[in-house]
Amino acid sequence: MDIAADSVQELFTDGGGSLGARMGIQLSEASAERVVGTMPVEGNTQPYGLLHGGASCVLAETLGSVGAVMHGQTVDRPFAVGVDINATHHKSARSGVVTGVATPVHRGRTMATYEIVITDDSGERVCTARITCLLRGA
Repeated sequence: MDIAADSVQELFTDGGGSLGARMGIQLSEASAERVVGTMPVEGNTQPYGLLHGGASCVLAETLGSVGAVMHGQTVDRPFAVGVDINATHHKSARSGVVTGVATPVHRGRTMATYEIVITDDSGERVCTARITCLLRGA
């Protein structure tokens, strides 16, 4: 997906894609250096009422992929394809909103890796994730 400057606003309104929109992800900041987004816990829980670990991974992959795409534009490789994601779930969340912040670990010509820290309403770390994306040309 080629994210031109005029298309960045669309990321803020649709959560970075249809899955992100269904999960209620809202992007508030997006650059190759930092991507910030939120997601409600309600509607994204597992049967015991806790934030689903897979939902945390969707938030992380959304934020990390947006950062990778934005970096990819600077090296003429505007497509980012996730090739690896991992997550450590530190604590549960039962309500409110979680916030994810993606920052680059590595930004090369063909690969970009981002760390995503997800926190709850009180600022406590819920999850730490890392995604690596392959950057491809048009």
